[in-house]
Amino acid sequence: MTERLYYRDCFLREFDARVVRVQPADAGRARVWLDQTAFYPTSGGQPNDLGTLEGVPVEDVFDEGGEVVHLLQRAPGTERVHGVIDWPRRFDHMQQHTDQHVLSAAFERLFNVPTVSFHLGRDLCTIDLATRSLGRRQAEGAEDLANQVLFEDRPVQIRFPTEAELAQAGLRRPPEETGEVRVIEIEDFDRCPCGGTHVARTGQIGLILCRGVEKVKQGVRVEFVCGGRALRAARSDFARLSEAARLLTTGARELPDIIRKQFDERRAAERQRQQLFEQLAAYEARALLAEAETLGDRRLVVRLLPDADSSYLRLLAARLVKEPGVQVLLANRAQPAALVFAQTPGLPADMNTLLREVLQQHGGKGGGSRDFAQGALPDSAHAEPALSTAAHCLRNLG
Repeated sequence: MTERLYYRDCFLREFDARVVRVQPADAGRARVWLDQTAFYPTSGGQPNDLGTLEGVPVEDVFDEGGEVVHLLQRAPGTERVHGVIDWPRRFDHMQQHTDQHVLSAAFERLFNVPTVSFHLGRDLCTIDLATRSLGRRQAEGAEDLANQVLFEDRPVQIRFPTEAELAQAGLRRPPEETGEVRVIEIEDFDRCPCGGTHVARTGQIGLILCRGVEKVKQGVRVEFVCGGRALRAARSDFARLSEAARLLTTGARELPDIIRKQFDERRAAERQRQQLFEQLAAYEARALLAEAETLGDRRLVVRLLPDADSSYLRLLAARLVKEPGVQVLLANRAQPAALVFAQTPGLPADMNTLLREVLQQHGGKGGGSRDFAQGALPDSAHAEPALSTAAHCLRNLG
């Protein structure tokens, strides 16, 4: 069994060890076992450490059969090796993982909501909570309590209680393994079994920021950052707000009001635009019907409208088929080109079948109902031939 030096000293940055076994891996790499290690292997939602062994880069560290395996770029050349931990990465993980303990304990203390899983990502961390819903004020309340614990700079201690002590420890969750149990204790706030790396005092975490709350299958997921990540996130947010304010020629504080005003103006403009489109469609429908081809008791409208967008084609088609006995074939020259086939309900054609047959010949995809179907052609050069094909079918319908 590998002696895990980080179990008792998470701040150990360098160590010496003896190589127990070396096994070749792909691309000239090597799997290396040591008698002791300060490298943390991926587990419990926390990624592995990186660094070097005797100057050789360590690419991965993982558990295998109760032992720690180090994946190196190549095999070390000596039996005795000196290990160096990538300290910025390690300390970041220590901050995020200890923060998770604090934040999970805050949610449980305030709302009796337990944490069911934790993930330490490259940019964000998440905890999944066993609850159906979580309000904004609840998230802010837990964030406030967690930050209070950070500001108080409480000690974070590693303990290995006896079985009797463990029974009286008041753990936030029961241990998953039997035998010696490692407990992380945050003074007068949280006790939790954990094999990860943690800071020595809560003040070393810096600041906690909850970044988002979303509903997931197993409950509610809370995104958060702390320490250096919180600083980078706040700096990035401020830069984005400042740039948005500059583009809108206002101050950051006035930005929400300006955006709200522009949104309202845009919504009003969109309503006006829709009204104008409807008026234009009514006018254009009358002109197209006056030029429509007569096929017995049917009138056929076939038109390529190069600059019309797909929403206007649908609006125009819907306006045309309000009239009795009308069949409509419309397209534009957009990329992709839009097709709209429609008819007054009760006419004999099946516009969905017709559209699919045309698309099969000319490429593209789409569908709809018997009386109204729409699709798209990846090559706008096929729009006019597609209309001709469809018109030929309707003319031969009888």
